[in-house]
Amino acid sequence: MSITASANGAGKVRRPLGLMPTAVLLLGALYCLLPVGWVLVAASKTRGELFSTNAFTPGTGLLENLSDLSAYRDGIFWQWMANTALYAGVGAVLSTAVSVLAGYALAKFRFVGQGLIFNVLIGGILVPSVVLAVPQYLLLAKAGLADTYWAVLLPSILHPYSIYLARIYAAAAIPDALLEAGRIDGAGEGRLLRVVAVPLMGPGMVTIFLFQFVAIWNNFLLPFIMLADDHRFPLTVGLYTLLVTGANQPALYNLVITGALLSIIPLIALFLTMQRYWRTDLSGGSVKS
Repeated sequence: MSITASANGAGKVRRPLGLMPTAVLLLGALYCLLPVGWVLVAASKTRGELFSTNAFTPGTGLLENLSDLSAYRDGIFWQWMANTALYAGVGAVLSTAVSVLAGYALAKFRFVGQGLIFNVLIGGILVPSVVLAVPQYLLLAKAGLADTYWAVLLPSILHPYSIYLARIYAAAAIPDALLEAGRIDGAGEGRLLRVVAVPLMGPGMVTIFLFQFVAIWNNFLLPFIMLADDHRFPLTVGLYTLLVTGANQPALYNLVITGALLSIIPLIALFLTMQRYWRTDLSGGSVKS
């Protein structure tokens, strides 16, 4: 009886060490959110309050800062915002489509050179994007595409890690037996891709899209090298030029901080909107209504 009681109560004993992972995660979250909190508070301060008050004391100049930012150079900040949405949105959609098609083909088909292609893909993951920036500029300049929207969009479409992730996800989420059953029923490869593979890869596609969207949204080096016309700049390069100008005009620091705050709002909204797709059942696409 005592053994049974101790066995039943053993699972209810809360060990102090069990709280350590939670504490570490909370500290990590605090560390990541602290700069965001500072930007939120600093964006509310006037020029005088920015350097004269406590770092986390709210100010009274948020509306003034927003107005000044919108008025700066006839609202060029909103042009940068629109450019960034174009680069990130179109680039992420195209990259997701290419990655899903390539990953599905590598996972579910057997063809000559498949292993070599996959090994080259793994090697491409190991190459830093910084190394490729200058060669990409030279190639696009040779094609007459430098300082155009295509100079930023085209390099973002093909992403080795996204293809690798799609390949791994397709291999795990799409049963071979389900594809064979579809082929026996007379379905073509295109229909199998559209009706079976894509619904089953939904959560993986959302993950790839978010990774690419955030990567392109935060990309600095590639557009910095590719673009010369500041009307084509994304937010990262635009805010950088504003910060450099602010070295001689400290009044612009408020605009840089306010612009940084506005630049992270779309990312937060996107994650909050699309996170529910990660909870989708992986087999939901194969259930017939």
